[in-house]
Amino acid sequence: MEITPNISLQKYNTFGIKAKAKFFCEVTTIAQLKQVLSLDQYPRKFILSGGSNMLLIDDIDALVIRINIKGKEIVKEDNNTIWLQVMAGENWHNFVLWCVNNDYGGIENMSLIPGNVGTAPIQNIGAYGVELKDSFVSCNALHKKTKEIHTFNKEECKFGYRDSFFKNEGKDEYIITSVILKLSKKDHNLHISYGAIASELASYKISKPTIKDISNAVISIRKSKLPDPAELGNSGSFFKNPVVNKLIFDKFIKNNPEAPFYKLTETEYKIPAGWLIEQCGYKGKRYGDAGVHKNQALVLVNYGNATGQEILHLSQQIQTSVFDTFGIEIQAEVNIIK
Repeated sequence: MEITPNISLQKYNTFGIKAKAKFFCEVTTIAQLKQVLSLDQYPRKFILSGGSNMLLIDDIDALVIRINIKGKEIVKEDNNTIWLQVMAGENWHNFVLWCVNNDYGGIENMSLIPGNVGTAPIQNIGAYGVELKDSFVSCNALHKKTKEIHTFNKEECKFGYRDSFFKNEGKDEYIITSVILKLSKKDHNLHISYGAIASELASYKISKPTIKDISNAVISIRKSKLPDPAELGNSGSFFKNPVVNKLIFDKFIKNNPEAPFYKLTETEYKIPAGWLIEQCGYKGKRYGDAGVHKNQALVLVNYGNATGQEILHLSQQIQTSVFDTFGIEIQAEVNIIK
């Protein structure tokens, strides 16, 4: 484990922002993580995982610790179910593909979500009608101050829509080191009604899809809408889809009868933020090197030399426009690092 000063973080964040770390190191074991957290000569420490859900506004005046702890193992299994422990540094999409190839079902709808396994519980990542919490059993997390490992079950994680204990009461207190998921080995519970999955499968004349078919359909849909961060800097969906109460929804749908929506409960409705942004005229717009993707208004992009501040300003401009037009607040899903 080597600590290096003045390191560019451009390749470590999917937006491709040219920020720097005052000091930088990479840990590949929990022992190394405990060791570096104990170094008093670096009073400020910043934890970095896959760099996919963050927008760097400035250089980071701290020791940046990149979590690269890898490995996966079977905790237990029976005829129908398998419990897998996955270390935090594993790439999420690669892990999904590994599960699909082994016919382990439950997370195939979350194919191609960027980032690493360790940050998945923080956001309660989700896509196409499936969220991490649906297959989540527990996670191990290292307390930064005590260096002790704590195990959090599903209830203790307090999962919500792109939300968890680790974004609220436990924010900046813990580092997730591993996750245990419960997946099916047969009789998979397939989710194909959300979004364009059913029509994508129909286009290939697939009437009885496997989890691999669903994964392939999701990958195809996402590639058609979302830019590859290796080619165009972005962090996937920048905004959360707003969830509104019935009073706000009734007023909204009366004025916008053509608007798409998802009824969550008798009193809650989810409205696609991408649709709201597109109606405000931002889809495909570019302001210098900061812009909104031409195929998906939820995605803000860096065309090469945009600063984090420029992308943040654009996001705030969009939020104001959506609120002024529809009376609905949209919140950033991406973590703003100042």
